[in-house]
Amino acid sequence: MTVIDAHHHLWDLGVRDQEWIEGPELAPLRRSFLLPELEAEAREAGVAATVLVQTVTVAEETPEFLALASAGDLIGGVVGWTDLTSPGVADELARLRALPGGGFLRGIRHQVQGEADPDWLTRPEVLRGLRAVAAAGLAYDLVVLPHQLPAATRAAAAVPGLTFVLDHLGKPPIASGEREPWAGRVRELAALPNTVCKLSGMATEADRRSWTVRDLRPYTDTVIDAFGPRRLMFGSDWPVSTLAAGYGEVVAVTGELLAALDPAERDEVWAGTARRVYRVTPVAGHRPDPGGVRP
Repeated sequence: MTVIDAHHHLWDLGVRDQEWIEGPELAPLRRSFLLPELEAEAREAGVAATVLVQTVTVAEETPEFLALASAGDLIGGVVGWTDLTSPGVADELARLRALPGGGFLRGIRHQVQGEADPDWLTRPEVLRGLRAVAAAGLAYDLVVLPHQLPAATRAAAAVPGLTFVLDHLGKPPIASGEREPWAGRVRELAALPNTVCKLSGMATEADRRSWTVRDLRPYTDTVIDAFGPRRLMFGSDWPVSTLAAGYGEVVAVTGELLAALDPAERDEVWAGTARRVYRVTPVAGHRPDPGGVRP
């Protein structure tokens, strides 16, 4: 069975700081995590291709990620960053696509979870930027907290031509065991056909020292029921995931959580959805297709 890791990160502290890594809980992340380390972890876990996702709101990061994708044979797509509030979003997306590796650009993401305004996604200038992302044939990754899900739902309804990808299940409060209002808000988002969800980042939202599969299962079951397997995809969230589990453990636990699905449904979560949304198509002995962002 093919496995595509649809969500991971890389960073080099020798190139730039990751200012979000602060405090003792995140101290293990305060080092560089580079492609060779990921390649070893991914290959050991049987992962055939990956999607590299932005970490910081710095314009220089996305071109670096595109070049990295073009230089190797593991990264099959990049979710980058650009300023959605800028009137020049369309021109900037065109510029990115013209860079070395620009054909690997598959989506855009902004750290909405850090925005104080819970309705940031529905600001007129942001909706204008989201429409430009849609026009470029890209997806948009949602990294939001539960209280920001209603705005995400309104934005997805306002831009029906754009595929919205919910990262990390919308960060439910797994550590506390609470499910509402997160579950109801996720179902409202999932009711829109242009939305999908990543099974990623769960263990880090749980008690990182004592979590069990049983802790994660109610949240996984909620999104399986809400989105269905054809709108779910696996993501490791490496290396942030290392705060709670190793790469191979994340893959194994996801397998346990998907065990009740039939083989065809499991294949959708492991690879099928990522193939459709990010157009990542790993083929043995060949590079993932770098040619353009439209099907």
